[in-house]
Amino acid sequence: MKKTITFSGLAISALLLTACASNPTALAVQKENNQYEVTGLGKNQLTSKNNAITAANKACGSRSTPIIIDEQTAYNGALKGVVDEQTGQMIQAAATVLGNIAGTNTGLNQNDDYQTVLTFRCQAK
Repeated sequence: MKKTITFSGLAISALLLTACASNPTALAVQKENNQYEVTGLGKNQLTSKNNAITAANKACGSRSTPIIIDEQTAYNGALKGVVDEQTGQMIQAAATVLGNIAGTNTGLNQNDDYQTVLTFRCQAK
């Protein structure tokens, strides 16, 4: 009985400690001339840009503002290289509609179809 209680206590402690562990909230790569680069991923262009801007704001902190120097957004979806972006979006929409009618989730789009890379510098407020 004591072994079971001891083992249960260790398992709960390990579970609580791993629940507290987290990844960095914003990972910014520092480049020359005090410039930084962050990447945002998303299901669409707007979401990936917002995620990149959020990462830039977190990287600069509350006492400075990110000044964007360069922005590049790219489509990295399942149909990249097969069809152009607009045709791919129509195919994805059709697959989603057919999946909803059939009662299955057959969407082709993922949460990382678009990637936005921001190059910025932090300026004091």
